[in-house]
Amino acid sequence: MGGIRTDRRDGVLTITLSRPERLNAVDGALTEEMLDVLNELARDPDTQVVVLTGEGRGFCSGMDIQGGDPGQESSEGRVQRLYRGIARGGEVTARLREIPQPVIAALHGPVAGMGVSWALACDMRVADPTTRFVVPFVNLGLSAGDCGLSWLLPRLVGPARAAEIFYRAQRLDAERAEALGLVNEICAEGADLEAAQALADELLTRSPYGLRRTKELLNASLDAPGLRRQLQAETAVQTLAFFSEDLVEGMSATMEKRDPRFKNR
Repeated sequence: MGGIRTDRRDGVLTITLSRPERLNAVDGALTEEMLDVLNELARDPDTQVVVLTGEGRGFCSGMDIQGGDPGQESSEGRVQRLYRGIARGGEVTARLREIPQPVIAALHGPVAGMGVSWALACDMRVADPTTRFVVPFVNLGLSAGDCGLSWLLPRLVGPARAAEIFYRAQRLDAERAEALGLVNEICAEGADLEAAQALADELLTRSPYGLRRTKELLNASLDAPGLRRQLQAETAVQTLAFFSEDLVEGMSATMEKRDPRFKNR
């Protein structure tokens, strides 16, 4: 794979955007490689946590506009190529939300354009002090509705803050992003991947059933029409938990005053 690298250890898969000479700008090939890996993860019972990062000086500088339209190798016209490239980038956003594993983003340097959407689609984000969220769309004659960003950002910071960031094309440093709730943790410079992997190791000690179903319920809550619909979903998930091996081990560990040893740790 030329656009991404993957590294598996224990129950953690690390995905690295690997076009450092372009600040990991997204082209059609990288997008398709991402989708291949994410589609595989949707069927993978052994990987419990995913870490997403970027190689080199930044996480992701957005769509590779200078390098040409995404999917430019096709025989489609320019409008169709652009539409397909943007739509496939949005599909990555959706799949990051939909795969059952929690996804932790390790951020540093520029996080721009489509890269912001992919970072915010992750469940948690660790950033080093060099991290800069860049949302330049309205300065470029584009809308900020890019690969799910107009759905993700208001749900994380609220509609008024999202409007300010979008309309003023704001750049957010790591401290500001943390204050707004976009970043869970700021680590030492250059230590974002190490910090994200340490967090992944912590999640490996948790119940696999509990993690996967909790992510499922969190996602459902974002679209739930009301409390009662979410209560139905929670009741189904929680009832099934009583028939899982995870519950037996979790309860036994609690009674025996020891750390739980879940089977697929």
